[in-house]
Amino acid sequence: MSRSAEGFDPITLEIIQSSLQAASDEMFAAMRRTAMSAIIYEVLDMGTGITDAHGQLASSGAGIPAFIGVLDKAVRRILELNPREGIRDGDIFATNDPYYGGVTHLNDVVLAMPVFAGGELVAWTANIAHWNDVGGMVPGSISTDAREIFQEGLRLPGVKLVDRGRPIDSVMRIMEVNSRLPDFLRGDMWAGIAAVRIGAQRLQELVAKYGRDTFLAATEHFMDYGEQVSLKALRELPKGRFELEEEQDSGSVYRVTVEIADDAFTVDLRENPDQDEGPNNAGRDGSLVAAQMVFKSLTDPYGVANGGSFRPLRLLTRPGSVFDAQEPAAFAVYYEVEVRLYDLIWRCLAPSLGGLLPAGHFASICGTFIGGPHPDTGRHFTIVEPQVGGWGGSVRGDGNSAIFSGFHGETYNCPAEVAETRYGLYVNRMTLNDAPGGEGAHRGGKGIVIDYAVRQDGCFFTCSYTRNRHLPWAADGGLEGSPNVAEVIRADASREEYAVVTGLVVNEGDVIRIRTGNGGGYGDPADRDPEAIAADVENELIAEDRARRVYGALPAGADG
Repeated sequence: MSRSAEGFDPITLEIIQSSLQAASDEMFAAMRRTAMSAIIYEVLDMGTGITDAHGQLASSGAGIPAFIGVLDKAVRRILELNPREGIRDGDIFATNDPYYGGVTHLNDVVLAMPVFAGGELVAWTANIAHWNDVGGMVPGSISTDAREIFQEGLRLPGVKLVDRGRPIDSVMRIMEVNSRLPDFLRGDMWAGIAAVRIGAQRLQELVAKYGRDTFLAATEHFMDYGEQVSLKALRELPKGRFELEEEQDSGSVYRVTVEIADDAFTVDLRENPDQDEGPNNAGRDGSLVAAQMVFKSLTDPYGVANGGSFRPLRLLTRPGSVFDAQEPAAFAVYYEVEVRLYDLIWRCLAPSLGGLLPAGHFASICGTFIGGPHPDTGRHFTIVEPQVGGWGGSVRGDGNSAIFSGFHGETYNCPAEVAETRYGLYVNRMTLNDAPGGEGAHRGGKGIVIDYAVRQDGCFFTCSYTRNRHLPWAADGGLEGSPNVAEVIRADASREEYAVVTGLVVNEGDVIRIRTGNGGGYGDPADRDPEAIAADVENELIAEDRARRVYGALPAGADG
């Protein structure tokens, strides 16, 4: 037990920690139930958490793991930017700017609220969610053409949104008039405010019940425990220096070196390209989130995360590089850079971990943005839809099908009925991807094929997918997966194929077909169970001619 926790009942400390988790989850539920945008209440593109007074993660709520990893960093930056005497009970701060604690891109807005007890700052409650439109050069605020962050929307540099319980109307008004969807922005903002307030109320109730000293001891004790769990797991991992370089779809080469010791896990990203002239950049904090997610998967994948969990992790970056971009670099599609880094570290370590990690998955957020005038109301709409795809096979079995990327997990696809009701399009098709790829002793999971039918002239389509040219990687003799790709099928039956595009005009009768990748295979295809091959053919997961080429003669009864 940590020194600060000596003399306190360990059961009480555990109750407090469980109560912090419950408060984080209640914040998540409150936000989900009151948000205006389907990207929040259906897709759950959000996260909640609690930090201690200094911005160290004390409890992670539900939501995207990569988002929860943002919250502590945002709070610490808010503390740096605002004089301590200016932080008061009832205040709420907002940031979305990666140079001021926002970490990701301008669409992802963090709200953070200080929690006081007896006049002392004891904790923060915080949440983050994707807001559909925060201004900028294109609807939806995501452009692959952006060259500096000023083109991407309204910047909120850790500013106060609510002052001692009173909304600052001028700030809120500025936010609203910079959005093409002000009603949705207002509704999502107040959902976030409600969430941090309910969290703060629960923490104050905890302090009142158990006392401030016991509360503070509990948070410190559990962080110490998180560190101990990580160190124990590190001692059981292979030690040494592991290196990998990988060419990206853009032609750039990303490099990583990982050193594992008994007391440290060091990720070195210093030998990487300069920051991108467009929006394919990550800040240092965002790169740290990617490293933290792999680290957590290797050390304590099923336990809760807190600040102590990541104390053994060290990250080395070079300012001005793609993984430590400097102002005024653009960040709109940061998520593809960070998922590439996440997958790079994963691939670097997988061969040395004795089957602990599966083969590569489709490893893209596949963020899909479609908008324009609604055919029924005439109002502007924007659909923001991350896509599911195939995971890699593993030593234990076939990969999962139609699952979000490892970096983006804990979200859901938007139901077709909701999409058709809220947005000006039809969802004509959603099936598993029948493209070849990912075969092995254990095959990769299947991606999806989804068709969005455009109902109105003058709409737009934006996307930025990776793993399009360089496919999901295989392991131990398996075959690579299949690409992430978008196809526009025009009303005249002509076809156009894209992996990256901004503001492409689509009109009534056009169909946007998204095809997400199958995961990589694990193990020699010759070692696949014949019954599994027969089942794949029967379930139309692989064509008969492809099965013959990859696996050889089909089992009896597998022929159509």
